[in-house]
Amino acid sequence: MSQKISWIDNLRALACMMVVMIHASTSLVVNFAAIHSAEWTVANLLNSASRVCVPLFFMISGVLFFGEKSAQKRHFLRITLCLLFYSTVSLLYILTMTKIGFWPSLRLILEKPVFYHLWFFYAIIVIYLLSPLINVKSVSGKYLLIAGMLLGVLANPQLPVVTWQKIHLLPLDLYISGDTFYYVLYALMGRAVSQLNTEKKPVTVTASVIFLLSTLAIATGTYRQMQINQNFADTFYVYSGPLVFISAMSLFVVFKNVLAKGILPGFALISRHSLAIYGFHALIIIGLRSQHLDFPQYPLLNIAYLFACGLGGGLLLALGLGKIDRRNWVS
Repeated sequence: MSQKISWIDNLRALACMMVVMIHASTSLVVNFAAIHSAEWTVANLLNSASRVCVPLFFMISGVLFFGEKSAQKRHFLRITLCLLFYSTVSLLYILTMTKIGFWPSLRLILEKPVFYHLWFFYAIIVIYLLSPLINVKSVSGKYLLIAGMLLGVLANPQLPVVTWQKIHLLPLDLYISGDTFYYVLYALMGRAVSQLNTEKKPVTVTASVIFLLSTLAIATGTYRQMQINQNFADTFYVYSGPLVFISAMSLFVVFKNVLAKGILPGFALISRHSLAIYGFHALIIIGLRSQHLDFPQYPLLNIAYLFACGLGGGLLLALGLGKIDRRNWVS
């Protein structure tokens, strides 16, 4: 159990840092004018590698709640309090720092989050609600590979259409529709993979290579799609896309195999406060950029600066909030 907790904590901390990296690098990635620069290429690679962050959070939830244990009242209470608290913080930010308006943001809160990054709190509630109904059985690695290729890649609606002689070949039509299916699938796969005996060097090496190749494919696809569109295109960035699915599965295996013996320095602290960091970081990064307190003239330095502020600021706010929130409901 201690090994299991160690690699999950390591993975949760990494996923949290990847979320911050996505938002720290996005301002450069969406700048089509910079697409041919070395700085844009680095930002694109960082963003592409970090796209597994949200899938990893869902996979971790599957490991914890799609087995013998399921989400309990305290888990539902905590995620609800987080949603309400960080929505309130975001509304205060909108009221004081933007011209969007308080009521236009609040009136649709049951339909969409008041601030874009808070969508995750809505989606994870679905996983919690399903958890008492699901207990993933142990299955073979071959079955998981086949099921993953069919559901995550070949039948993925995000897969580019492949035809031959006007005959539709891919994606297969299994009537998969909506990102929520993939959020649940990530949780299912996370639980199933966690039960496999994958701790073999060839498996680890193969998974590492697959992660690197899929990251390069995401970055290359994004570059080419932006050239085609002559504008930013998130076609290969979507969390339910086939390349992101492959990337998330492979990195999950790598961490399960390599980092099960102990928690990396600082990762336990980040893991413990990951929800709070998630809730605060986007407001910090957007706030710095909107107040022109960043350094866009030095793109890579700016990414590092925004990342450090988002992660460090979010962690400091979480620790400060913890002085009041003794039971860590939202901190």
